[in-house]
Amino acid sequence: MDITVIICAHNPARPRLQRTLEGLRLQSLPSDRWQTLLIDNASSPALTPDEFVSHAPPNLRLLHEPTLGLTAARRVGLRAATTEFVILVDDDNVLAPDYLAETLAAFARLPRVGALGGKSLPEFTKTIQHNDWRREFFPLLALRDLGPAEKISTGLRPPGATRNQYPDFAPIGAGMALRRSAITAWLENTSSLTDRRGTELTSAGDNDLIFSVLRSGWEVAYVPALSLTHLIPPSRLTPRYLARLNHGIQKSWTQLLLLHDASPWPPIAPWTLHLRRLKAWFTLGAWRSPAALIRWSGTCGHFEGRAYPPRAR
Repeated sequence: MDITVIICAHNPARPRLQRTLEGLRLQSLPSDRWQTLLIDNASSPALTPDEFVSHAPPNLRLLHEPTLGLTAARRVGLRAATTEFVILVDDDNVLAPDYLAETLAAFARLPRVGALGGKSLPEFTKTIQHNDWRREFFPLLALRDLGPAEKISTGLRPPGATRNQYPDFAPIGAGMALRRSAITAWLENTSSLTDRRGTELTSAGDNDLIFSVLRSGWEVAYVPALSLTHLIPPSRLTPRYLARLNHGIQKSWTQLLLLHDASPWPPIAPWTLHLRRLKAWFTLGAWRSPAALIRWSGTCGHFEGRAYPPRAR
């Protein structure tokens, strides 16, 4: 086998997960050249193989991880994988039919790249108008299209930089493809930042993986030939959900940058949090609109990340 697809799922919406599995069945790469690992991460009720027989590719294997959390589930999948190349797929991602074949071609063409990803395009239940205010927050939903040009990193700390830098085109978790040899250090490190656990919306695991790849001397790349569809239900477009999501992402992102010597902001004293939140409420006019409230929630998460930095490795 050449490549392993790892899907981590905690109480997934069955119709969306079925679409994910059906997308794998349509892959152009012959099924005997890859395997699928579905990690049931403490779902209740637990996932069973029988419920996916008519949707899943023939190479599906179901594993169970009782420790709640995306990072814990990913570690189970990555350690169970028997191939050098792996792809992380969320339970609401539908890969384009040539995704696996294009991934192998990209790794063959880019021997120094340890992690790569491509486009993540949305599918909404209802049409989103061009002027919809929620478009500002689409990046929070792991949606991206960086255009037709391939992009490759130049190192963790470019010449002349005073701190480490995170490439703005680095792969996101949805569809992230990895060389196992590039994530050895990450697998051995048990102090990775907290990623999503149940309804908790922290989200630094993807970025922590990328930092680890870069620290190990590998490059990362954006490859536009790779494309997936991200299924977005209406519940993820509500102001309440987007506010919670922005808070969790900004908090964990700030902590991540501090952990990896890449932060342009210094830590702050926890006792200043209340005053900073209050000042930001008026500065951002958080009461004026849902978008303003979501921005304020993200700013509060940013302050909390600086007030409670992670311990150094």
